[in-house]
Formats: sequence, structure tokens, C-alpha cells
Amino acid sequence: MKLPQKVRIVEVGPRDGLQNEPLIDGHGVPTAIKLELIHRLADAGLPAVEATAFVSPKAIPQMADHTEVLEGVRRKPGVAYPVLTPNMKGLAAALAAGATEVAVFGAASEAFSKRNINCTIAESLERFRPVAEAARKANVKVRGYISCVVGCPYEGEIEPAKVAEVARALDAMGCYEVSLGDTIGVSTPAKTQRMIEAVARAVPIERLAGHYHDTYGQALANIYASLELGVATFDSSVAGLGGCPYAAGASGNVATEDVVYMLHGLGIETGIDLNRVVEIGQWICGVLGREPGSKAGRAIAAKRARAAA
Repeated sequence: MKLPQKVRIVEVGPRDGLQNEPLIDGHGVPTAIKLELIHRLADAGLPAVEATAFVSPKAIPQMADHTEVLEGVRRKPGVAYPVLTPNMKGLAAALAAGATEVAVFGAASEAFSKRNINCTIAESLERFRPVAEAARKANVKVRGYISCVVGCPYEGEIEPAKVAEVARALDAMGCYEVSLGDTIGVSTPAKTQRMIEAVARAVPIERLAGHYHDTYGQALANIYASLELGVATFDSSVAGLGGCPYAAGASGNVATEDVVYMLHGLGIETGIDLNRVVEIGQWICGVLGREPGSKAGRAIAAKRARAAA
């Protein structure tokens, strides 16, 4: 099958990446740094930059400054700044802070749903319905996430039919897009395609996105397998920010630099300036005191350094 000519990248580093950062004196990454990261990413051509999560500070203290972050964003025309809103309280706070796109976060695993958000899959969907309805009434777009679409740290392999069932429910409540998350990064291309084929019978392929973690080094392969089926939206994180909480020491989010490098190599348009994203990855990792998790980013930066020497 012919690959998509254009792909949309949803940058999740400022939210999914930074919410995993260790706390320093009880605080996460400073608000000013988060805002600088969001602005740099938007200026580099990212069409969507997930800004923050309107969740309980007790649950995720790294996102306690969600209101300050969203109110402080210098909005670039044509760029979306989605925020996570798991319940009505989160939605109300997000709307008050000026949200124009929100996201709800479910799972395809009963055990994961119970441990992660303390309710069954069915209960989570009931919780999301009024959120989606209220958002739509406020003319705010709603995106749906599904965790554990291939494997679960508690249940093991997940049946594609279960993922399709959750995706169908999210689509029915008005989510304009459903992001399919391989939360623990165990998928392989064949498993990814089986899952997508099942979900695409419930939700049109053009309304599906891929969110693949790189725990086993398969994220790019899974993206390519998804491209072959016509998926044209993917989530990624600059410099690979964000670890996998269920695999100690393992990488988590696939790096935006690696995804863009591959897509541009395939002749697929993204609208993203790869060199600028590499610079952003180097900058934010310098702030955080770590090496970038992007192989393409490290290679491009090293090549630049040699040329400048």
C-alpha cells in the first residue's frame, strides 16, 4: 500500500515527558522552562504540542502548574495545544484556563484501568462521556487515548477486539481522533498491524493515531507498519523524554527527532524543521542534566560539532 504523503506529529514531551521527571524539593520542571519548551517546539513546526494535564497535584505533582502553563502559552496560529482532562473537574479548570482541545485517557486492559485510574474500563468510559459532551458544547475538540493496546504489565497480551471495543466507544462519544498507545512498548510490526486492522473496522483509519513506546526498540518499526495501513498521525516526544514506568531503566516515548528523520527519509512531509528539533532536544536535556534519548538527534548534533571544529 502507498504510504501517506503527509504525517501529523503530536508532540507529547511537555506533558507525557515532563510528568515523569523526578521532583526537586517537591516541585517538577519550572513553569518557565515548560513554556519555553512548548514555544520552541511550536516554532519548529510541530502542529500539535500537548501542553499539560489537568489532573490532581496529589496524583501527578509535576503537573501542578497546569493552569499557569496553559494561560502562559503564547499561541501560534495553526498549532494545537491539547491538555489532558480525565474528569469534569479537570475539564472545568482547563476550560477556565482557555483550553481549545482536551484529551481523555482510557485503557484496553481491565487490570491496568483499575490500577491506573481506579475503575473498570466501562466505568472509565462513563466518566468520560460527560467530559466529551461538555467539551463539545464549549466548541472544544476531544481526543481519546487508549493505553495497553498490545500488552499490559499485569494481564500480558491484549486482544485486538478489546482495543476496537474501547475505540468504538471513544469514537461514539465524539472523540475526533483515537490514539493507540503501546504503553509498555512490547509490540512488533505484525502485532501492531493486527491491532490496527481490528480497530479500523470500528473507527475509520483516518481518525486513528499511533503512540508507540520504544522499550524494546520497536517504535519506528511499528510506525512504519502503521504507515503501511494508512495511519498518518503519530505521537512522539522530543529527545525521547518520558520513561516507561513499568520497565525499570527502559526508554519510553519514541523520540520526535527519530520519527521525523525516518519520515523525511521516506519522502513524507511533516512541516517540521528537524535541525531545530535536534537543537531543542539538546537544550532541554541540558536543562534536565541528561543525554538526549534520540539516536538521530545525537548523530546530527555530533556531525555539527565535527563540522564546527
